[in-house]
Amino acid sequence: MAKRDFYDVLGVSKGASADEIKKAYRKKAKELHPDRNADNPESETQFKEANEAYEVLKDPEKKAAYDRFGHAAFEGGMGGGGGGPRPGGMGGGQGDFASAFSDVFDDLFGDFMGGGRGGGRGRAARGSDLRYNLSVTLEEAYSGLSKMIRVPTSVACDACDGSGAESGSEPTMCPTCSGMGKVRAQQGFFTVERTCPTCGGLGQIIQNPCKVCAGQGRVEKDRALSINVPAGVETGTRIRLAGEGEAGMRGGPTGDLYIFIDVAPHDLFERDGNNLFCRVPVSMTAAALGGDIEVPTIDGGRSRVKIPAGSQSGRQMRLRGKGMPALRGGGYGDMFIELAVETPVNLTSRQKELLREFADLSEDNNPESKSFFSSVKNFWDSMKG
Repeated sequence: MAKRDFYDVLGVSKGASADEIKKAYRKKAKELHPDRNADNPESETQFKEANEAYEVLKDPEKKAAYDRFGHAAFEGGMGGGGGGPRPGGMGGGQGDFASAFSDVFDDLFGDFMGGGRGGGRGRAARGSDLRYNLSVTLEEAYSGLSKMIRVPTSVACDACDGSGAESGSEPTMCPTCSGMGKVRAQQGFFTVERTCPTCGGLGQIIQNPCKVCAGQGRVEKDRALSINVPAGVETGTRIRLAGEGEAGMRGGPTGDLYIFIDVAPHDLFERDGNNLFCRVPVSMTAAALGGDIEVPTIDGGRSRVKIPAGSQSGRQMRLRGKGMPALRGGGYGDMFIELAVETPVNLTSRQKELLREFADLSEDNNPESKSFFSSVKNFWDSMKG
């Protein structure tokens, strides 16, 4: 199969500049990289074809030979003593290919490696994010609050203004990485990039470090912060305070502070989302006869609730809008009252006598018991059968 014209492969004109050729190659390499085209079996061949074209067109001498003789310039020993691409292949030696591939490698994976070629130059390290656990009561979660907290953290050194260098001196460019913050090593077709061991990736070294911070550009210190906790927070809510974390190394950007909320258990109320549940004990007589009871609400108020006659334990009644506020607006949840019918204890002789009399007269007043024991009798009869 005849080779395609190298200019057509990269999608550029014959008079394209070196920058246009390089830009077109990078675009093609991104589109055709096998890792991004797992479902296209032709992508690997097309990727190699684009590499071969770029290896020729990026070199002025090889490009001139190609413009004059076409593909024949690199076949049968032509092309200046073997300097051109190898017949039918990737061209020009491992060093040239690795250099070309490292360009597209930077574009494809630069974000993960720290921003691509040159991205580490003079870059100061960002400070770490910090976490602060804050416990609040259910009442505070209901109303929201402002609170002062003290956070142990690192702040910029005042003596050196965060530079890490003693007053009157400045950091100098790292001689190992020339300020890049990274060094590269050739391994076959690939160029491996790693953090510079001399400067730790900062691109600079300090000959005369600050005596206060020992060249770090930051010192340990407790900070007092005022935070606003919005109404409706619940356990697990996270509040981000941008730029309130640890100071960066040698003037680097500051990290963030994350406040993690924990709402303490309450003696009266149990929370489920925006709803509240309150278990209220009622006497046996109140449950049987019905009546009104007064219950507390989370805002510190009171509500009267009517108990229907004949209420059983576990019965729930809803108070609309008496629950917790929604964190981002949207009203309030509900409050549910759950009745717990209480059996009297420590009865007097007279009370026991009245209850026995009541029991003798209550044979038809317990429908659930009557139904249950009827089912029990049927079960035993069936077992006998």
